[in-house]
Amino acid sequence: MRWARPVAWVAVVSLWLALGPLVVVAVVVLLAVPRTGRRARPLLLGSGPPTRRTTLAAVAATGLVVGGLWVIPDGRLPVPPGGGAWVTPGYTGRPVSAQPLPADDGGVPDPVVVPTVSDLPGPLGLSVEVDSAWFGAEHCGALLPDSHERLAALCTSRSGARLKVIDPRTLRPVATQELPEACGEPGAPAPPVLDAAGNLLVATGDRRLLQVATADAADDPALVTEAVVDLAPVVPAGDCVVAVVLDGAERAWFATAAGLVGVVAGDADPVVVDLGEPVGQPLAADRDGVYVTTVEAVHRVVTRTGAPLVGWRTAYETGSGVKPGQRDAGSGSGAVLVDSDAGPLLAFTDNANPRMHVVVLRAGDGEQVCRTQVFEDDASATEAALVPVEGGVVVTSGHGWTGLSSGVLGRRPSGGLARVEADCRTAWTSPEVAPTSGATLSRATGLLYAWTKRRSWLGADAWYLTALDARTGRTAWSARGGTGPWADSDGAPVTLGPGGAAFVGTRAGLVRVVDGTRGLRD
Repeated sequence: MRWARPVAWVAVVSLWLALGPLVVVAVVVLLAVPRTGRRARPLLLGSGPPTRRTTLAAVAATGLVVGGLWVIPDGRLPVPPGGGAWVTPGYTGRPVSAQPLPADDGGVPDPVVVPTVSDLPGPLGLSVEVDSAWFGAEHCGALLPDSHERLAALCTSRSGARLKVIDPRTLRPVATQELPEACGEPGAPAPPVLDAAGNLLVATGDRRLLQVATADAADDPALVTEAVVDLAPVVPAGDCVVAVVLDGAERAWFATAAGLVGVVAGDADPVVVDLGEPVGQPLAADRDGVYVTTVEAVHRVVTRTGAPLVGWRTAYETGSGVKPGQRDAGSGSGAVLVDSDAGPLLAFTDNANPRMHVVVLRAGDGEQVCRTQVFEDDASATEAALVPVEGGVVVTSGHGWTGLSSGVLGRRPSGGLARVEADCRTAWTSPEVAPTSGATLSRATGLLYAWTKRRSWLGADAWYLTALDARTGRTAWSARGGTGPWADSDGAPVTLGPGGAAFVGTRAGLVRVVDGTRGLRD
């Protein structure tokens, strides 16, 4: 009987890891029902109230675990599992062969750079290996492959924001730089971008733009600030930068939450124009300027004699309010450039009721070309970027996802993905649910990669890297990336990086999915 209680708890934990959170529910019910509780409570909780000794032991054990997780460096431990390994498949589907998309026919006008489109290969589903790294409560939601075959990451927590250089093989940080406190709503720093020299352009919470190299003079990993642009003269206190992009002339553009849009060209001082409408979406850029999606309209902003000017403004339907799964009542995707035989077009989503539309505009003058409804009535909303592909876009629905509570005990929203062509014809739809992160296209493989969630009637919360054929929408394969609340990406997109690997920043660290035949481990 001396070891009865430890053995019982080991059995409970083992069942939870295997079967998921319903085991916890079953234990609570077992203890609460008088008839079964009389036998279960002494076995699991003891026959009397806890003694001082047992209380101190429990507090000490908890302190050691929490303290250990706090002290152990990032990347040394895997992300803790959430249970349900036996009742959720580790892999479904089958490997596929790469079917590359032509580099000049991926749907993105040259020389536009779109974060959701990559020329790097991703995994093909062959002998898939999944690794993870625990980063505590730090969320590395913005990942970029740098020019040294490493990952640059912008990570946030309650203690602030940090830039990190991460080894893609070990998933451990090899360089870290503290950043000033992040902005307020919409709540996260603007994702950094890479310039032509391979340096990061980073907006900070104290209204500065930093140009940061990810290697020192010896090419060793480091974070070295090469240049600083002070935005305080043009961005008032209380406002913050929510989007940064480089145009085709390598000018740095930025937008603030309050609706200021500015440009920095070379050594010139930053200059802004006030759109007077809040901004919460990324910017799209071409050779001459940017396209800004506010909560009311899409704007074309260009430079004339160094100063930004509004070329045109096109309003869109904003519906009746904020839908479940959105931050505001505006577009949840922001405008992206799409190539077509008739010239460059813009595509974005509105917030119409009962369904949102994918809207297509002419990039030159902002005139509407067409629009089409997507997904189901009262079940369409997004906060994920559109993915340009072969003259169309892929849109993701995250309607109903309002946070972790939306997915507990195996639940998920209706979701779905759809590909809409430039003429607003729906080419395909997919039932896969990627509620928080959208999809990323690999031109090298012709696959879309999404961080998806499955419904589980046994209450297990499992997240998957799912690969879909970009041409047909057919699901090729899915590999389980994690279980439990820590596996939620919290809006972080899939990033394709060195060695043909796919990386996802989750609520507690990083997940890497790679084909077993890849050379990333070498």
